[in-house]
Amino acid sequence: MGNNEESNTILIQLAKDWLESVAKGQKGREMERQAVQNLYSMHVQKGLIQCNFIVPKSLFDGDGNWHVGAIATLIDIVGASAIHTTHANIHVSVDFNISYFSTIKVQDEVAIEAKVLGHKINLSSVMLVIKKKQNGDLVAKGKLWMSAFDINLKSKM
Repeated sequence: MGNNEESNTILIQLAKDWLESVAKGQKGREMERQAVQNLYSMHVQKGLIQCNFIVPKSLFDGDGNWHVGAIATLIDIVGASAIHTTHANIHVSVDFNISYFSTIKVQDEVAIEAKVLGHKINLSSVMLVIKKKQNGDLVAKGKLWMSAFDINLKSKM
């Protein structure tokens, strides 16, 4: 296995392990853990994450629909994980755009696909699509620009 291929394999495994550990409640902040607690059946490769999600009762608004804030949090987490399959840096969202198309009820299942679109200097772009598993109807689409974050920056100031 070449050095670059080995590096890609490590990044993919790290991204998958982190996402699975957050979904299992082992890592991440409480809001992150709740937003992805029923994430499963993940396929992770360089620049792409596909998974399924059953929306739990705890993530619903007053009208019984999947809360838009919970959708946004899931998009941010899965999008960052997709970018992490291509770059080892920690990323922070600098531009976040979501379009909502239909509602989801309790225990409905969705399919999620996050695809890295490209990189420019220290910025990466990812598109996320969420569809109803039952009929393929579009639920939400998100596009993120994320910036590489130097965890040691604070210590340099």
